[in-house]
Amino acid sequence: MDPFTNLFLYLLLLSSSTLTHSRTIPFNPKTTLLDAASSIKKTQNIFTLNLNNHLRSSFNSNPLLPTLSLELHSRASIQNPSHKNYNSLTLSRLARDSARVKSLQTRLDISLNRISKTDTQKQDSFTFNEIQGPIVSGTSQGSGEYFLRVGIGNPPISSYMVLDTGSDVSWIQCEPCSECYQQTDPIFEPSSSSSYAPVTCDAPQCKSLDLSECRNGTCLYEVSYGDGSYTVGEFATETVTLGSASIENVAIGCGHTNEGLFVGAAGLLGLGGGSLSFPAQLNATSFSYCLVDRDSDSASTLEFNSPLPRGAVTAPLRRSKEMETFYYVGLSGISVGGEMLPIADSSFQVDASGAGGIIVDSGTAVTRLQDEVYGSLRDAFVRGTSELTKVNGVALFDTCYDLSSKTSVEVPTVSFHFPEGKVLQLPAKNYLIPVDSVGTFCFAFAPTMSSLSIIGNVQQQGTRVSFDLANDVVGFSANSC
Repeated sequence: MDPFTNLFLYLLLLSSSTLTHSRTIPFNPKTTLLDAASSIKKTQNIFTLNLNNHLRSSFNSNPLLPTLSLELHSRASIQNPSHKNYNSLTLSRLARDSARVKSLQTRLDISLNRISKTDTQKQDSFTFNEIQGPIVSGTSQGSGEYFLRVGIGNPPISSYMVLDTGSDVSWIQCEPCSECYQQTDPIFEPSSSSSYAPVTCDAPQCKSLDLSECRNGTCLYEVSYGDGSYTVGEFATETVTLGSASIENVAIGCGHTNEGLFVGAAGLLGLGGGSLSFPAQLNATSFSYCLVDRDSDSASTLEFNSPLPRGAVTAPLRRSKEMETFYYVGLSGISVGGEMLPIADSSFQVDASGAGGIIVDSGTAVTRLQDEVYGSLRDAFVRGTSELTKVNGVALFDTCYDLSSKTSVEVPTVSFHFPEGKVLQLPAKNYLIPVDSVGTFCFAFAPTMSSLSIIGNVQQQGTRVSFDLANDVVGFSANSC
């Protein structure tokens, strides 16, 4: 081989090595456009939305792959905001979100035996002896949940239920109600249903509960969420109707004592990864959802047994034996403006003790990242927005801007990176969000002292999130609502 060929091969090898270790991500745009005017207009329109209660559901009866599809809605589409202005709504929402994150962190800490369950209970806490489809956004009451319409019992009584990928046990408020919060629909009356059947103490469903007690041969349950919210009552099997499909013998909680920030919903549909979750009881091989804009009255869908959309950005769906409920995702890095952040590989991994990792959660609004990771992300974004007017932080947001004079602004791209070179670029409106109606926008990420990181629903909006349970894959499909 002649010297010129050797030199050419050497330079080619050197060039390849440089590209391999470069912090610049090919084909990842440096900037993207935020339509500030449109976002501000939505904050004003949310207080004049027409309530949309025409929630449709459908069922495809293909015996080989029954695909069940339900509409999902924001709470704004079923209940007008009670707040006087968008800033008040935002502050209430963020307070609720902080309580939600505390709940998830507390449950993980209990699972890892870092704290005892009794440490989380209030001095005046209850005891068992005291017991006597479409998705909707919950932001109008200050919570970040999304709702769907579910029929409970036979004949089915339709109720709004919170969609929650961070919980397993499904439950509904029941009469007689010792303590119940306000809900949109009438409280469920078990005696009116011919399919209601209490679960016995020796039944597998009862033994699968984290906390249960036996009374007169009947299984009693308790679920507390670490933020002061809880539900206590009788565990039972009941018929659950989703659209035209009825699923019999679904184990649910019939809550006679309930308290917490579930205002508006009749209960909760648990979509977590545990054995009592609704997907597990349905024997679903997959499920997916697409979350509508939190400030709109439009609808999207929750689907069971639907195929992964073509072109989805895929990542490993990882599970932790210490916390089967949570859906951990194999995130390998984050980039800002086309440049990878200097983040250690261990930042998003579950360690040997079960701590760490990053989960996808439908109930958390704002993505939480470990302090160092968040600091690196925020600083990179600030460097790329030096021409924008900064203002004081708002609640948990420490990076905010005055965009009142802007129609649109060019901001650095923010992208999630997964193994095998898969990249999910977030829309600008999913990370630079309005917090009032006069043009204040904040960078919608937040730090956490916990080892657990969370991808929240603000970052998921407009993206179909698919959980392929059979193949341990999570998919993200932009603009697939």
